[in-house]
Amino acid sequence: MAKGLKAGDKVSWKSHGGEAHGKVVRKLEKPTTIKGHKVAASKDNPEFLVETEEGKRAAHKPGALRRD
Repeated sequence: MAKGLKAGDKVSWKSHGGEAHGKVVRKLEKPTTIKGHKVAASKDNPEFLVETEEGKRAAHKPGALRRD
């Protein structure tokens, strides 16, 4: 689990294609929608918006991210 992540940090995570790499865009602390998918983020249960090197974005829980 990656603790203390902030915008710009390089991270990796497991993806259905193997392992993905990218960077943290920002911490999400309120519910939002990304590509039609609901993200149930809150202050007590934050998620991180990440962007791959190809420009694709997704939200992940801190436990799914590994700092590179």
